[in-house]
Amino acid sequence: MNTQRSPSRAVAWMLMAVACFSLMDAGMKQLASSYPTLQVTFLRGAASLPFVLVWVLATAGPRSLVPKRWVLHLLRGVLGMAMIGCFVFALRSLPLSTAYTIYFVAPLLIAALSVPLLGEKVGPRRWIAIGIGLVGVLVVLRPGVGGFISLPGLMVLLAATAYALAAITVSMLTRTDTPQSMVVWFLVIMAVGAGLLAIPDWRPLQMGHAALIAGMGLAGAGGQVALTRAFQLGEASMIAPLEYTGLVWVIGWDLLFWGALPDSVTWLGAAIIVASGLYLLHRERVRQVQPPRPLDHP
Repeated sequence: MNTQRSPSRAVAWMLMAVACFSLMDAGMKQLASSYPTLQVTFLRGAASLPFVLVWVLATAGPRSLVPKRWVLHLLRGVLGMAMIGCFVFALRSLPLSTAYTIYFVAPLLIAALSVPLLGEKVGPRRWIAIGIGLVGVLVVLRPGVGGFISLPGLMVLLAATAYALAAITVSMLTRTDTPQSMVVWFLVIMAVGAGLLAIPDWRPLQMGHAALIAGMGLAGAGGQVALTRAFQLGEASMIAPLEYTGLVWVIGWDLLFWGALPDSVTWLGAAIIVASGLYLLHRERVRQVQPPRPLDHP
């Protein structure tokens, strides 16, 4: 596969990845109303796995799937279960746009966690940006205003924290393992773990949901392929900010499927979080340090 840098193509692939992941998340929200959280988490991993395997076998071959650091793969899979499980739980009652807004704190958490876990240095301006981003999350959660701060909102924060920790493991795994092995084993471990935990509360799958489940799996796999291609063709500091375009998509899905739009306070919080995240990525570019590749997504 040609890996020559192409900024315009990288942007196109990243925009496609974000669109696919937002559609997948819309599918998860629809399934969350009919199945327990862990069962939806299982479906997220299992439905994407066949499509991803076809992509891997057609491009890199089976040898690319051999893992070298099993412990980190296992840890990342467990973090994936926590990430998807918390996110799905939140989607039962939160609009997609609100959940995405809170989840956008993840890049800030990655920067903060890189200090103790990766030994990276974060300067005062970046710490200020992280702090401002957390203020944006508080604006969305609205603590103290009629008790608006909710368990679903806190679950999205937990999902974002799990995502940040998983991104740190990606940074470690890229030194020894292929992107293909990271994607496949992430889905396998998440599907098997969540599937086993879902057995006590398992609900029979409805035939009417077959197309929805397949579409969710295809969208997730398509997003994964597009994301990997984007990072092969472009610099992380250039394309990572495009993740924020997901907010545009989920606002559209909220309006189309559920007739909901974010309120003014959520818009304000989103603006604060996105601005702080963009500034953080600007500082990364200035320092010529690429942030961890976001190979996981809820």
